[in-house]
Amino acid sequence: MIEFENIYNDYFRDVYLYIKSLSNDKHLAEDITSETFVKAMESIDNFNGTCDIRVWLCQIAKNNYFSYLRKNKKLMYVDQYQEQEDGIDIEKSILSVETSMEIHEVLHNLEEPYKEVFSLRTFGGLSFKQIGSLFQKNENWACVTYHRARKKIKNKLEE
Repeated sequence: MIEFENIYNDYFRDVYLYIKSLSNDKHLAEDITSETFVKAMESIDNFNGTCDIRVWLCQIAKNNYFSYLRKNKKLMYVDQYQEQEDGIDIEKSILSVETSMEIHEVLHNLEEPYKEVFSLRTFGGLSFKQIGSLFQKNENWACVTYHRARKKIKNKLEE
């Protein structure tokens, strides 16, 4: 139990800030973050260590947040990190629940590492350098992987 307490102390702020950046609501971020750590504690034995624990916690938090959105049928504001391209602008759109669910379905079905890199960049606000470090790759790898993921998502949405 002491080990999980250390995890909580080390990563609470990161998970909270991640959810706050998604929701733009500090009270909701507090609730989702608390729920995230409850779920993480319940499933810590299933954590296989193939990714950084921060990434694992943020994935749980993201799933909790999207579940909340589905249950409450709220509008979702997707983070605004990338420049606009022709066609669908994933990052800068204010999306209805239906459209956001379509994007998240495409994202959910995206193969790794595209899914995780896109999520970390778009929803987590991590820099390419940070993402590269998480994957033990360089900044350029993270940038290229992110843009390939964006292109894959855009192509799927346009189909």
